[in-house]
Amino acid sequence: MLSKFKRLSVNQFTLLITLFYVCVFNIPLFEIVKQGMENQGEVNPGFIVSFPLFLICALGIIFSLFSVKFVLKPFFILLTLLSSSVFFAALKYGVVFDTGMIENTLQTNKAEAFTYLNWASTVNFILTGLLPAYLIYRLDIEYKPMWKELGHKLGFMAILLTIIGGIAFFFFQNFVAFGRNNDEIKRYVIPTYFVGSAAKYINTHYLQQPLVYKQLGLDAKNTSVNANGKPNLLVLVVGETARAMNYQYYGYDRPTNAYTQDLGLISFADVASCGTATAVSLPCMFSQMTREQYEPRRARAQDSVLDVLSHAKLTVNWLDNDSGCKGVCDRVNFVQIDLNSDPKQCSGDYCFDQVLLDKLDDELAQDSQEDRVIVLHVIGSHGPTYYLRYPDDHRYFEPDCQRSDIQNCTNEQLVNTYDNTLRYTDYILSQVVKKLAAQQSRFDTGMLYVSDHGESLGEKGMYLHGAPYAIAPKEQTQVPMLAWLSPDFASDNSLSLSCVAEHARQGSFSHDNLFSSLLGLMNVQTQAYDAGLDMFAACRS
Repeated sequence: MLSKFKRLSVNQFTLLITLFYVCVFNIPLFEIVKQGMENQGEVNPGFIVSFPLFLICALGIIFSLFSVKFVLKPFFILLTLLSSSVFFAALKYGVVFDTGMIENTLQTNKAEAFTYLNWASTVNFILTGLLPAYLIYRLDIEYKPMWKELGHKLGFMAILLTIIGGIAFFFFQNFVAFGRNNDEIKRYVIPTYFVGSAAKYINTHYLQQPLVYKQLGLDAKNTSVNANGKPNLLVLVVGETARAMNYQYYGYDRPTNAYTQDLGLISFADVASCGTATAVSLPCMFSQMTREQYEPRRARAQDSVLDVLSHAKLTVNWLDNDSGCKGVCDRVNFVQIDLNSDPKQCSGDYCFDQVLLDKLDDELAQDSQEDRVIVLHVIGSHGPTYYLRYPDDHRYFEPDCQRSDIQNCTNEQLVNTYDNTLRYTDYILSQVVKKLAAQQSRFDTGMLYVSDHGESLGEKGMYLHGAPYAIAPKEQTQVPMLAWLSPDFASDNSLSLSCVAEHARQGSFSHDNLFSSLLGLMNVQTQAYDAGLDMFAACRS
């Protein structure tokens, strides 16, 4: 009896693989559809039944195009392995693989990638990836002569198109209305959305003609007066995955900012990130373009604000304890922390951000009379292994979540762990401020801190970050921004600290402000500067 089913026709295989994708890989999609139908109120039962049928027919037609001899097995084996990983990320974390997330994934280093490896992800990959891929490899597919096979394929596709036509005849208005109110559902269709996003990424990065590189701010001049004889020194701390709603400065009822509360930091309210992943936010926030204008291709082909500072003869250094600067610092001094450099702070796979403080000490020890900007790129609250971002003596909120499959922790454990990362970052910021305060006899010192994006901790079933900005929750787009300016820095740069504090409280800021604000703080005069985007311009006499 089994031998009768051993050989499958191409159409039989196509139908089986389509059913597998719809019934397994598109479970996250049906969760979103279910929520949309519940929010819609009364729904036609026929429309509910027609939805998975429509998906089966649509994917069946698409898959038929690739069900060709010599293409079928390698194509569907690779597609299934990729879809398995995308499915797990969508099911467990609510992650959507648009072009930004694909770029972020491809730029992930080995140590960061291994943080996503756990029993749940491994078992999923075996059951929904490796096992189906092995079965596809072993299947005996019967290929008919070319013209006969083509006739069967066209007949199969015609049946599917007929069913789609029938669904459209009876439920077209239902689909239009539902799609208009739930535009995000298309992003959860596996494999079409992530394959389309990957194609767009490849086209943008590898197939399009490279743009001619554009230098900005070649007219930049350092107009600092330095009346007290001391050069300016600004430390810019770029945060990782810190969300504003868990910051004590913004009304959060836990002491996540206990270390800096008495140091005179100014908190900027209502700050929006440029993206929801580092690969997007980092180049965007250092770019002259606003979020609405931002294009990754253009950003790679023009100077960042760090380049403009360099054109003005300022010394710029980037110290990195994360996954690199995503091209932003390619033309300035760059130091990537060696993950084996400090046995107390590093494990070989990661380092606590304390190592940046040690590197900062080395920078501050240098005898320099030039105005300087030092960027510290912290690993901050990078997940899902939040518990690896702070040492044991900074485990303040307990119990915490000591695992990478965070969806299996209780909400209390997860929030405790994440809040510990914020509190430890606050400790790092307090040490930066104290080190700068100790240098006031040599420099006019200041610090600016801003995170690249936020993080979801299970709200609405979403974890981590990287959601398409159009549907991203505020947990992923609202970020903290803090400033500390020494009295001499403020005075020598004609800034009223009370005015800055009042202006900061009014809110409505974003990563768009960083480019011109850095130029303004460092007194760099250039046509690339936009006073309207300088957060400090209104308080500069």
